[in-house]
Amino acid sequence: MKITKVEVIPLDMDLDEVFKGGTYQVASRPTIVTRVYLENGIVGETYGGDEFHTQSEIVDLIRDHLSALVIGDDCRDFARLWEKMFHVDVDLGNRGLHQLDMHPRGILMQAISCVDNAIWDARGKLFNTPVYKLLGGCKERVPVISIGGYYAKPGEDSLEKISAEVQSLLDAGIAGIKMKVGRATLEEDFERVRAARTTGGKDFVIAVDANQGWAPLDAVKFCVAMERENLGVRWMEEPIAWYDQTDGLMLLQQKTSIPITVGQGEISGRACRDLILKGGVNILNVDCTLCGGVTEWQRIADMARYMNVEMAHHEEPQIAIHLIAANPHSTYVEIFNNRTRDPLLWELPEDFPIIKDGYMEVPKGPGFGIKLREDVIERYRK
Repeated sequence: MKITKVEVIPLDMDLDEVFKGGTYQVASRPTIVTRVYLENGIVGETYGGDEFHTQSEIVDLIRDHLSALVIGDDCRDFARLWEKMFHVDVDLGNRGLHQLDMHPRGILMQAISCVDNAIWDARGKLFNTPVYKLLGGCKERVPVISIGGYYAKPGEDSLEKISAEVQSLLDAGIAGIKMKVGRATLEEDFERVRAARTTGGKDFVIAVDANQGWAPLDAVKFCVAMERENLGVRWMEEPIAWYDQTDGLMLLQQKTSIPITVGQGEISGRACRDLILKGGVNILNVDCTLCGGVTEWQRIADMARYMNVEMAHHEEPQIAIHLIAANPHSTYVEIFNNRTRDPLLWELPEDFPIIKDGYMEVPKGPGFGIKLREDVIERYRK
């Protein structure tokens, strides 16, 4: 039951095209594979995170500091192990200035996430139980939506592009789309959402994600327009620019009945608490590869449930499927159905994901129930 070794392997692969969202673009798919070895021969392993700016710092922190804190300890003591890592005595370039220190704090929380998630896989294998059962086991399958709706390339028709993508999701048995807005004009983005609804029909799930692309009043205009036309948007994600959280979120929440989703960029449970109390948000899509792992994510979920806030998860379905399946107040698991956007999802895990009729089956094997392909790890190892 004791941890004897922690192994961390950074991966990176270039994408075949550049994908543009509201405020950013993506040209590669990095991730970190983490393995935790137990004295009885069990190996907990998983992958997660898509940080390319500070991937090396995250890996170094695990190798040089966090590993030593957990080696020799019982993998069952997840709360104690988490506290040891959270309070690690290491200087990551902190300056005592809150906003600037969010960068090194983010490195720490992503490093904790890597180790914590691998420990949960080991723990599930130790008890021969899937992680979602250890956490509560509410659902055997979870509805799945695809992140998409990226902006058209020069010369492409943006409305035809979004309509074709929605049709491809219907054909693939995906329940809906989380589409990008926030880069074009409000009018252009509105027409793109309308095109998605026209093609998808009334039962197709549509969420919109601005990636913090708007000033509060522009977000109000957009949401009011979508409600006026009855486009049936499931949620409005990250609508407000970074500089006006949380008052801007509260302003929007008071002007629209569309549920407001935020949290993917938060790195702690306390920050998520503040989004609920001060921002009035309806859904948290905090990411367990960013916020401190399964341990912290589940604490956030428990808090949210008693504050009538739903739980979503930003990407990383290989872990998120267990978290969504474990909680009664959860929403959807997210994937990139476009395999050129996240090739690792379709190459790295064996026999995952299994999708049918709008749902993803929860792996039933112990831990996360997924075996990683060693040849793929070696191909993209940095």
